[in-house]
Amino acid sequence: MDEFRDAELGRVLAGEIVATVEPGRHYKLMEVCGGHTHSIYKYGVDDLLPANVELVHGPGCPVCVIPMGRVDDGIALAHQPGVIFTCFGDMMRVPGSRGTLLEAKAAGADVRMVYSPLDALRIAKREPDRQVVFFAIGFETTAPSTALTLKRAKAEGVANFSCMCNHVTIVPPLRALLESPDLRLDGFVGPGHVSTVVGARPFEFIPADYDKPVVISGFEPVDILQSVLMILRQLRDGRREVENQYKRVVPYDGNLRALEVMQEVFALRPHFEWRGLGFISQSGLRLSDAYAELDAERRWPVPGVRVADPKACQCGEVLKGVIKPWECKVFGTACTPERPIGTCMVSSEGACAAYYNYGRFAREREVV
Repeated sequence: MDEFRDAELGRVLAGEIVATVEPGRHYKLMEVCGGHTHSIYKYGVDDLLPANVELVHGPGCPVCVIPMGRVDDGIALAHQPGVIFTCFGDMMRVPGSRGTLLEAKAAGADVRMVYSPLDALRIAKREPDRQVVFFAIGFETTAPSTALTLKRAKAEGVANFSCMCNHVTIVPPLRALLESPDLRLDGFVGPGHVSTVVGARPFEFIPADYDKPVVISGFEPVDILQSVLMILRQLRDGRREVENQYKRVVPYDGNLRALEVMQEVFALRPHFEWRGLGFISQSGLRLSDAYAELDAERRWPVPGVRVADPKACQCGEVLKGVIKPWECKVFGTACTPERPIGTCMVSSEGACAAYYNYGRFAREREVV
């Protein structure tokens, strides 16, 4: 990774960016992935950009987009008799209307942190007299691991294992953002992690339908600077296309085997609610009929009630790139990583957590 963190190379790229921008023009670019947001502020990438190149944050944080109603559904499952409820660590701290999964654990529910769905399957095998539910979240990045685990559970006949599926897909929310009248963007720093599975091809609709450039980017500081430069050069040259800066990892057509497994195990939901973005058609995944016996939502009743976000929380606006985290009234005061109100402050990929952890909010408030 040394060459991708080379400070001198970063300064050279920053100089090329300055030479490429049009004086007097303001550029607004969205980095879709929360991993990019953290790299930008961890390494101070934005400090190397000219003042007229602005980076805004998109809905690419998998924990951040989970609505409160789905957290409540998970808590309801966790309280079912005989259930061991498993999920990733940051999901345990996401607030629902009735608290968090961590608070449900403190109240007596058997909620356990796992690092992968296979960990949950191992628990099910180890405790055959209990029902083990895995709370699956994430974009196409993590969906294949859930799919492979479900295939193994079915093949091995593990009857006490099931999945509450909250996987989402990346293209529908991007289309929804591009249709939004209150957001003006010049281009996208495309999501590197998702693209390792889906490839770069699914993003071709952005230049084709909306005349915006896209560059799939890696996550090191030099990756991001190079991707910004590639976008700016497209704008300068009058080109609008999908480019793949992350070629060392991302094949243009994606991981065909992973896509095949996902197609077998999952089916699209007609609608799925996103935190701050509302319901988006065909943006969420459920278990296919072939795997219905492993669907936790078919084994137990869940409330399925839509819950409005707290009025003080502006995660939705942050996820849409309408405001920066420090512009939220409760950022860094009532809402902190220790006591989060919104999901963007919980997740390791959340924009609010990035600003808070790397001290960006202090400088921004001084400017205001």
